[in-house]
Amino acid sequence: MPFWTHRKQSAQSGETLVAADPLAVSESSETGRDDSSFGEPNADDILAEARELIMGSERVLIGAGSGLSTAAGLTYSGERFTRNFGPWIAKYGISDLYSSSFYPYPTDEERWAYWAKHVDLSRYEPPAMPLYRQLLDGVHDKDYFVLTTNVDAQFAKAGFDPFQIFATQGDYGFMQCMRGCHQRIYPLDDLVPRMLESTVDCAVPSDLVPHCPVCGGQMMVHLRCDQYFVQDEAWYEAQRRYNRFIQQLQERPDVPTVLLELGVGWNTPSIIRFPFEAIAAMLDIPLIRINYDDARIDTADVSQGFEIQDDIAAVLPKLL
Repeated sequence: MPFWTHRKQSAQSGETLVAADPLAVSESSETGRDDSSFGEPNADDILAEARELIMGSERVLIGAGSGLSTAAGLTYSGERFTRNFGPWIAKYGISDLYSSSFYPYPTDEERWAYWAKHVDLSRYEPPAMPLYRQLLDGVHDKDYFVLTTNVDAQFAKAGFDPFQIFATQGDYGFMQCMRGCHQRIYPLDDLVPRMLESTVDCAVPSDLVPHCPVCGGQMMVHLRCDQYFVQDEAWYEAQRRYNRFIQQLQERPDVPTVLLELGVGWNTPSIIRFPFEAIAAMLDIPLIRINYDDARIDTADVSQGFEIQDDIAAVLPKLL
């Protein structure tokens, strides 16, 4: 069920004001706050205020999780999954792209056949999705930076400046040594199509299975899943650019700024969700959080926070 609130600190008393969508919550909300005295502005009012902040901003820090790609149409389950993974579903009983990533495929030939299909469906086959293009259209004339846990390269495909993107969790377009024996990643652009063409009975030929050029061990997709994730020099350069952007927020608090958080859940909240609340509270910057499942802002010190628990695909175009 959609749930919209606008939390704003009263200039007179410091009191937290809550504007809730009356269709979503009652006067006594589940947080125990009595919202009835504030007149309960509707979702359109909240949307208009958030839009005004974005339109009037000169800087936007975007935080994006998997919920943004899901809203854009890159779903991990349902018809899209069953249509593309029929043989794997029949052979292994897998039910979605997320859980199937952890399946213990018996051989490297089977593991790479699965990952070639997964990577192609998530990274190579999709064009820039319209929702990502709409997001770029809304911020292209601003000083923006993107912090994302997504590995599907949708921001780059949509035309975002690659030097203004920090993809902390990797990129499906690359592979690395499974044991991280050296800090280098390797492109999959040529290998994935060859694997797809050669896959038989959910397995690739043995001569297509990649091996680490340094230690000779197994390779894996460049995706953070354990302590062996490779952070190469390009990763650290992106981190430094992100840190410089945060430093500029601190040095120039006079520049109108908005934090726009899209589809960030609880899988790795320490990367975007918690830091965005901390930045909003410390630097007094409005935080607009849109999430289909849980948009609650837990930090009480956020002076202006928009909790929009709704479909990003329906809400975002109206904000930009």
